[in-house]
Amino acid sequence: MVLNFFDQFLSPTLLGVPLILLALTLPWTIFPQPSSRWLNNRLLTLQNWFTNRFTQQIFLPLNQPGHKWALILTSLMLFLITLNMLGLLPYTFTPTTQLSLNMALAVPLWLATVIIGMRNQPTHALGHLLPEGTPTLLIPILIIIETISLFIRPLALGVRLTANLTAGHLLIQLIATAAFVLLPLMPTVALLTATLLILLTLLEVAVAMIQAYVFVLLLSLYLQENV
Repeated sequence: MVLNFFDQFLSPTLLGVPLILLALTLPWTIFPQPSSRWLNNRLLTLQNWFTNRFTQQIFLPLNQPGHKWALILTSLMLFLITLNMLGLLPYTFTPTTQLSLNMALAVPLWLATVIIGMRNQPTHALGHLLPEGTPTLLIPILIIIETISLFIRPLALGVRLTANLTAGHLLIQLIATAAFVLLPLMPTVALLTATLLILLTLLEVAVAMIQAYVFVLLLSLYLQENV
């Protein structure tokens, strides 16, 4: 039987019911809820510290009107980082490897930043399409280029997250398959391959966190241009 390495990215189903809905609701059930005690436990204290530090880091360069997005962007960061980390566990499915899901997150949020800029400060928002001091002959070309780059932003957001996670999962599966095949033939090489697999897994943990941070960071930069 020939295995298809891309089967791991198929949306799992049980009795015709897509399990991606279960995977999307799982992150919200594992976070500890705030308690009514005077002092929180260690896990809740660590969670609050991480949330506060991330919010301060993201919204430090933003103007005051952009701080209204603190709740949605912080929730999106926790949602993405949890989905990415859970996808590294055995017998799990990573919804963020689906381009459709990432585009469903990227397009509405990007469009909201553009609409806010057009509604609140249309002159400033349209001014990004034409840099100051542009020669007259280059004005039509630059407007077309900047407009295309504006509409490519959500595609870049979704593709970046999908490609990084997909490539990492494929590498892990390829190296794990190689280590399993080499174990009875060349145990020393298989041991070295398994060591490489452990190091790659640690790298993928870092990539899972960094890609969630980059996704939200780029959205905050788009928001900064329009508030």
